[in-house]
Amino acid sequence: MSDPTSNIAFTAAVKAIQARKGSRHAYARMEEGGGWERVITPELKEEIEAQISVMLATANAAGQPYVQHRGGPRGFLHVLDEQTIAFADFAGNRQYITQGNLGENPQAFLFLMDYAERRRIKIWGRARVVEGDAVLMARLMPEGYAARPEQVILFSVEAWDVNCPKHIPQRFEAADVLAAIQSRDERIADLERRLAELGRRD
Repeated sequence: MSDPTSNIAFTAAVKAIQARKGSRHAYARMEEGGGWERVITPELKEEIEAQISVMLATANAAGQPYVQHRGGPRGFLHVLDEQTIAFADFAGNRQYITQGNLGENPQAFLFLMDYAERRRIKIWGRARVVEGDAVLMARLMPEGYAARPEQVILFSVEAWDVNCPKHIPQRFEAADVLAAIQSRDERIADLERRLAELGRRD
């Protein structure tokens, strides 16, 4: 039997702490089934492609970590197949820390947070930067989005897990709130028109 996918995060040091604090038994049972998911399911694909904001973590050769925000309109993250996520990397402050880190160390991590549903998804894998591929860039660039694409990031999924909703504050996107308010206002206006018509009939 191959090692469980959760070994990507559950190192010997982590397992020792789990044993000391009493959670190792429960995770050992999970590992008997192979650990975390290895491939992108249709449900995960839907969640990934609905994101407008994601955190991408990398580390350089010395192990120094770095977390970078990536964002765009819904659909800016693309699932190319059951193990590959891709997105157009837009020009920013030109520090290139993420690209430099990936050049030294391809290990990477994606953190997706859905505040409305109080759900977080952790994705481990390897990433690389692709420059000069106009065809791939055209495929990934969100239509009509006002940003300058600089390169592509391809993320190969090795394992993923979904956390419990504890301690996640419930928040909503401004656009979703505005849409709900507009729908409510339109409903109120419609009801007021109907009441006015009934009043004229009396």
